[in-house]
Amino acid sequence: MTAPLSVPALLIAAPASGQGKTTITAALARLHARQGRRVRVFKCGPDFLDPQIHQVASGAPCENIDFRMCGEADARWRLARAAREADLILVEGVMGLHDGEPSAAELARRLGLPVLLVLDAAAMAGSFGAVAWGLKHYRADQGGGAPISAVLANRVGSAYHGELCRKTLPEDIAWVGALPRDAEMALPERHLGLLPAAEIAGLDTCLERLADLLADTPAADLPPPVAIADAPPPAVPPLLAGRTIAVAADAAFCFAYPANRECLMALGATLVDFSPLHDAALPPCDAVWLPGGYPELHGPALTTNRAMAAALSTHVGAGKPLLAECGGMMACFEQIVTVDGERHQGFALLPGESAMQRKLSALGMQQAELPEGRLTGHTFHYSRSTTPLTPLTQAERPDGRPGEPVYRVGSLTASYVHWYFPANPAAVARLLGA
Repeated sequence: MTAPLSVPALLIAAPASGQGKTTITAALARLHARQGRRVRVFKCGPDFLDPQIHQVASGAPCENIDFRMCGEADARWRLARAAREADLILVEGVMGLHDGEPSAAELARRLGLPVLLVLDAAAMAGSFGAVAWGLKHYRADQGGGAPISAVLANRVGSAYHGELCRKTLPEDIAWVGALPRDAEMALPERHLGLLPAAEIAGLDTCLERLADLLADTPAADLPPPVAIADAPPPAVPPLLAGRTIAVAADAAFCFAYPANRECLMALGATLVDFSPLHDAALPPCDAVWLPGGYPELHGPALTTNRAMAAALSTHVGAGKPLLAECGGMMACFEQIVTVDGERHQGFALLPGESAMQRKLSALGMQQAELPEGRLTGHTFHYSRSTTPLTPLTQAERPDGRPGEPVYRVGSLTASYVHWYFPANPAAVARLLGA
């Protein structure tokens, strides 16, 4: 049996969303990275936006951990790879500490990671320790609980306020400091969460300021090493060797898991990025991947760029594969309708339209049986699409309820689902023309 790897590591969690765990994770990553340490950051859940922030903060790609979408084996070998090369591993939780299935608390237990609890103290003092204690021991008698080793108070009003919070902590939870209440340190958001990192003005300045604040707290110290089980990466056959895949990558199409790109390269493909917003032609390629993003925010540019619409039509007309996910699928319809009712031309590869809604339309895990094989993924969107097309198949939710339709027109496959390629590399290779 291979000896476990040893590396300082933390899972950063909070009682609920909006308490500051992304900000603190990014600040810790920047603090240690600028001290010359190799920091690797992971994000629990199928998130695209927080990992972009963490990549900027750490200087290295941020990967996703999600036992339902990615699988436990996938998480373990990626953590092992990070442990072999990193001086510090940070894992940002998802939602609240005990939310979801599996929750961040369960992930921490199963992966052997100590938890740094980020607790918004803005409206409490004497209850601070009670909340921390409760989160640590919740359902501990039933095999639950959470391995909370330390807590950081966020958004305190003063040094005195922070001291009041510190004094409430039980002996088995360490105090690692407090950050002040400061609206200027909040990262900007829109309907799908944080803004993409490329759109946040002054992001580096904000990260440096946050790192400076943490540098004067015990949170700046490296946590103790933890044992990470060694695990090799799965063997991936080079089914796409010699093939070039054009990947849409610009402000409208920016939701691509780093693991998906890595998977395509492991399959032997050469990846070439292009911009559907600005390029007049596709690069020479055998297949096209249109990831999700924000096409609804770039309707005028999509409408104007008829040359790209023609290039994609020619590509599909030649029988070459095109995979469109969520925002990529939205752009493939004849029209995109904004939440205010403005209409913009899409690529017109699919009949129908995609219209933005003011409320969330769908969220959650999905799985689908395609002719090429079973794929798993995640859906999260505010639009609704209408089309006369009959779906190729219907995805399913984990509980068996119907999920998103998957459409196929010739060599074009489209769905709202963001697929996780490493879950079935062979199926993805067949989908892209292997």
